Amino acid sequence: MKKWVFAILFGSALVLGACGGEDEADDNGATNDAGQTDGNETVSSAEDLFEATCAACHGADLSGGAGPNLQTIGADYSSEEIKDIILNGTGSMPAQGSRVSDEDAQQIADWLAEKK
Repeated sequence: MKKWVFAILFGSALVLGACGGEDEADDNGATNDAGQTDGNETVSSAEDLFEATCAACHGADLSGGAGPNLQTIGADYSSEEIKDIILNGTGSMPAQGSRVSDEDAQQIADWLAEKK
């Protein structure tokens, strides 16, 4: 019984810790979790952005977890629909507009729309 309770508590802490907190760029141009930078510096690829902002819930391999499987999401939704879901949320997925820029959401959505 104690092992089961410990496993539940540890799993909950792991999931909540992965979904919370984001490192904001400081005044010196440091990057945040999504690889975004201040100024005209480069932005990470869609896969890197997904890994930093979405994989904790949807899995690094898109297989799901706390969030649904996204391996064939492009068969059901267009790039614009996926972007809308990212920014505004749907169902149990919270809106990510405060964590993900419009440009990054579009980059992730275009990449996910190719998954059919």
